[in-house]
Amino acid sequence: MADAFFEVQGLTKRFGGLVAVDDVSFRVGRGEMVALIGPNGSGKTTLMRCILGILKPDSGKVIFKGKDITRHRSCDIVKGGIAGTFQVVKPFRNLPCVMNVMVACLCTRAKKGEWTKRLERKAREALEFTGIADLALERAAILPHGDLKRLEIARAISTEPELLLLDEPFGGLNPAETDLLGKSIRRLHKGGRFGRLHSEEMAMLIVEHKLMDLMKIVDRVLVLNFGQIIGQGTPDEIAKDRKVIEAYLGKEVIIGAS
Repeated sequence: MADAFFEVQGLTKRFGGLVAVDDVSFRVGRGEMVALIGPNGSGKTTLMRCILGILKPDSGKVIFKGKDITRHRSCDIVKGGIAGTFQVVKPFRNLPCVMNVMVACLCTRAKKGEWTKRLERKAREALEFTGIADLALERAAILPHGDLKRLEIARAISTEPELLLLDEPFGGLNPAETDLLGKSIRRLHKGGRFGRLHSEEMAMLIVEHKLMDLMKIVDRVLVLNFGQIIGQGTPDEIAKDRKVIEAYLGKEVIIGAS
């Protein structure tokens, strides 16, 4: 595995008597694409929200590039280089798509001196990268679900993250939309041509239930069940893991070529 630049150490999150995340530890290497899978209610989204600072864990640490960010505010985590998308997209519905992305560009991680026109150019580049440049002036309220998902990713990548967390990016998409978005994610990971990513691969942690599509694009898989990691390995290894099959897959998954 690549040298880890992101690490979760013994993270635990309780809601009353329910332990949603139970002593979870894992690493993500720079430029690595990691899937986080598991049954509904297994703690995946709670874990992602703890990483992003939306929820505060009861114990454990989140380490990014050697720095403990466990108690940092979400805005400071984004400024530091981690961004995320969410299952339920919540754009500024009455603003054009380009202005939705410009709001994210105002993150102070952006270079100083970026005035409105420069921010707009950057926002349009993010929209072009995700395949919705032609919708730049359309209000977010009229976008179909697939385009809203791409808008959500455009907003996240406009902050120029080094680690991108995607929570069910394929959720609600038809096969054609899923394939298109999967290609955008692969291109983004490889550095593409967006912002600081000319020469670096972006690390990603992806929660998704469409396993056949997910397994084609990730390097490694973590499996969460009842708040605990029950398996990790390559897509091929996880597809044949008996414990994972019993807890989640139900049958062996054949990993096809992308």
